[in-house]
Amino acid sequence: MDTAKRLRTLHRDRAPGDPLVLPGPWDAASARAFAEAGFPALATPSAGVSASLGHADGHCPGDEMFAAIGRITRAVHALDVPVTADVERGYGLAPAELAERLHASGAVGCNLEDSAGGRLVDAEAQAEFLAAVREALGPEPFLNARVDAHLRGVADPLAEALRRGRAYVAAGADGVYPIGAPPADLAVLVRELGVPVNGLARTGGPGVAELAGAGVGRVTFGGGLAARATEGVRSMAAELRTGRLP
Repeated sequence: MDTAKRLRTLHRDRAPGDPLVLPGPWDAASARAFAEAGFPALATPSAGVSASLGHADGHCPGDEMFAAIGRITRAVHALDVPVTADVERGYGLAPAELAERLHASGAVGCNLEDSAGGRLVDAEAQAEFLAAVREALGPEPFLNARVDAHLRGVADPLAEALRRGRAYVAAGADGVYPIGAPPADLAVLVRELGVPVNGLARTGGPGVAELAGAGVGRVTFGGGLAARATEGVRSMAAELRTGRLP
C-alpha cells in the first residue's frame, strides 16, 4: 500500500474514542524520532517548521516550507510513514502548482486554512479553491480544510464553522479542522459533518483524551511540540551557561 492510501486508511473506520494522533515534526530529526516511536503518520505544523527556519508563523517563504517538508518526508520514507503538511493558504500558488509542489515534497495530504491577514476569507471562494485543489491533487491525498471561525471573533463560531465545514466537504475536503473549537463544539461538528474532524491538543487543554471524548477523528498539536522542544533547549542552554552541565 502506498503512503497516500495508508494515510487515508488510517482515517477510516476508527473506533469511537480512538482518533488518529499525528505528532507535528518540525525537522527531519524530530520526524524520525516520532516515526521510530511508533506513530503511524505525521503532520507538519507551519508554526513549528517556520520557527525551526528562523521565521514567525505565517512568514516562512513557500520555497523554504516545501524544502523542509521534503526533508521531513525523506527522513521517514524508509519507515513507510505518511506525512501530511500544513501549507497555510498555499503561498499564493495556483491549485495545479500547489498540488505539484506537494507531490514533489513527498507529502500525501495537506491543511489549507480559510483566513488571511487575521480575517476569514469568503466561504464560497474558499470552497471553490478547495475544489480546484482537490481536482489537482487527485483522489488519494488527504485534503484537510481548516476552519478559522473560532479564531476570528465571529458572533456564533459554531454556526459559522458548520456552514463552512459543509461547504468545504461538498467541495471535496476529506476532513475539517475547526482550529480552536472547544470540545462541546467539536462534538457537534463531528455529528453533523460526517467526516474526520481534527482537534487541536494544547498544553493546558484540551488534551488528547478530552478530544477523543468529543469524537474527533484525528488530533494534531500545531506548533506546540516544537515549542516544548525549544523550551528544553533553553533549559539546557541555561544549565550550560551556569556550568551545571559537563
